[in-house]
Amino acid sequence: MKILGIDPGLRTTGFGVIHKQGTKLSYIASGTIKTADGTLPERLKTILCGVSEIIRTYQPDCAAVEKVFVNVNPQSTLLLGQARGAAICALVSADLAVAEYTALQVKQGVVGHGKAKKEQVQDMVKRLLMLSGTPSSDAADALGVAICHAHSGDTLATLAAFAPELAKKGLRVRAGRLIG
Repeated sequence: MKILGIDPGLRTTGFGVIHKQGTKLSYIASGTIKTADGTLPERLKTILCGVSEIIRTYQPDCAAVEKVFVNVNPQSTLLLGQARGAAICALVSADLAVAEYTALQVKQGVVGHGKAKKEQVQDMVKRLLMLSGTPSSDAADALGVAICHAHSGDTLATLAAFAPELAKKGLRVRAGRLIG
């Protein structure tokens, strides 16, 4: 299974493509989509077209996107949300299933704790995918999103298999969590 991870940003959107076979993860590609200074619609079009090109080139089976965190500056949060929306539109236009993860979930899935620094994420991505060099921060974050999805998918599939039995006990799985 090929997984495309996206770390959205209005100036720089990171992407990472990995292959998962059983429990083994391998690197396929990563990089960034950079937008030039210009109007917001032009920049969103660059993200939309860039993600679409990545999909055509690498033909992933599914995608994962980092969720927007609420920033101190509401305008920045809104702009980031629009960049994220452009990326998601490209993904769903290609009929890809899209999973979403918070930065905390990605850091926990890659490094093991949610307060990891960017350098720690970069280092662990390098180690997990056995890369010869350290990816850029945005590309490492996107690869981290893909790795998080690769690891979460197994957990969610396991929970889904138990869902009918859990329902009999008044429990259910929602957003990957067991709730009563």
